[in-house]
Amino acid sequence: MTESRIPNPESRLFVLVAGEVSGDLLGARLIEGLRERFPDARFAGIGGPNMVAAGFEAWFPAERLAVMGLAEVLRHLPGLLRIRREVRQRTLALRPDAFIGIDAPDFNLALERSLKHAGIRTIHYVSPSIWAWREKRAERIGESADRVLCLFPMEPPVYARHGVDARFVGHPLADAFALDPDQAAARAALGLASDGPVLAMLPGSRLGEIARLGADFIGAARILSAQIPNLQVVVPMANEACRAAFASLLAKAGLGIGDSGFGQDAAESATTGRHSESPIPNPQSRPSILVVDGQSHTAMIAADAILLASGTAALEAMLAKRPMVVAYRIARLTYWIVKGLGLLKVDRYSLPNHLAGRDLVPELMQDDCTPEALAAALRGPLLERHIDGALLAEYRRLHELLRGDADHNAAAAVIDA
Repeated sequence: MTESRIPNPESRLFVLVAGEVSGDLLGARLIEGLRERFPDARFAGIGGPNMVAAGFEAWFPAERLAVMGLAEVLRHLPGLLRIRREVRQRTLALRPDAFIGIDAPDFNLALERSLKHAGIRTIHYVSPSIWAWREKRAERIGESADRVLCLFPMEPPVYARHGVDARFVGHPLADAFALDPDQAAARAALGLASDGPVLAMLPGSRLGEIARLGADFIGAARILSAQIPNLQVVVPMANEACRAAFASLLAKAGLGIGDSGFGQDAAESATTGRHSESPIPNPQSRPSILVVDGQSHTAMIAADAILLASGTAALEAMLAKRPMVVAYRIARLTYWIVKGLGLLKVDRYSLPNHLAGRDLVPELMQDDCTPEALAAALRGPLLERHIDGALLAEYRRLHELLRGDADHNAAAAVIDA
């Protein structure tokens, strides 16, 4: 490690751009790792509440970048381009010690390329899935970033084939989860019954995901609650906008929720772990749905089975050591473009299945994602209420593979790039 390679030794400045909830969490932990080395460092750019809580100056909130799919991006393109121009101008004026783009490749890589050409050191944290499709993107990523920080061990060898500096730093989530999570403690923290079946539902951290998956998830919960006595359903929401969108879908389904811990009751909920809950007024199934503010890890650990939108949540469910069903649906235009052009080179979508190199968990995508299919895939784990021994062993193996003080490693890789 050679700190002298970073300019402005009197006052370190790092500009970070993170999109979505997962990027916000990674950014906050990276800030903490860098601050251990540089207590007076400043951090600014685009980030979410976790980064702000770590002392980050947010020029724009991270959710402004949380759009996905060709159709959605086209609709938001003018605003995204305006934000990127402003971030570029501010970064060029500040001349930071490093620019760190966290995930959000469609936004960050072009920005990194421009800044790199202007002489600013650039780091890209979280590799795009070049091992899944369009491997030649590695060359373009190398033109944008002086170094790529990878979360998965299969990624640096792909970059090496294209002459790009890439480091496996480990996955911070693997450090955050215990190897043997405490289900009883998680249920107590959420006020859930200790002896009944629990389903955790995570319909996504983007509004578009909730719009496309939420109704099917609610339908699956309705079916399961009619078949499984005393089923409790817990739904952690990433932010208030997501909670409002999900509440609207519940209302359209003729259901309702009580206070979910946002607003004036949030502080008490966070301190006590108690959240108010109201039974759903449905004479046929009366599912008990508890919507909570954040606490997705706690909800997963508390569950007997997890229904989730494909993405980082699938990795989290694996680390929580719980059976899961992975679902996803993208805009039809996006789906037909990707399928028609043959852009996707893999048959597996979820991270657990990719890491294992085989089908560990069920995946229900596009038209296969129906309430009936989701309920059928979840019924067994909820009735059995224990995880298969072979599946648990594979979860543990993958967990140990990804562990390794990722925050420290990422901070070190930024400094000596």
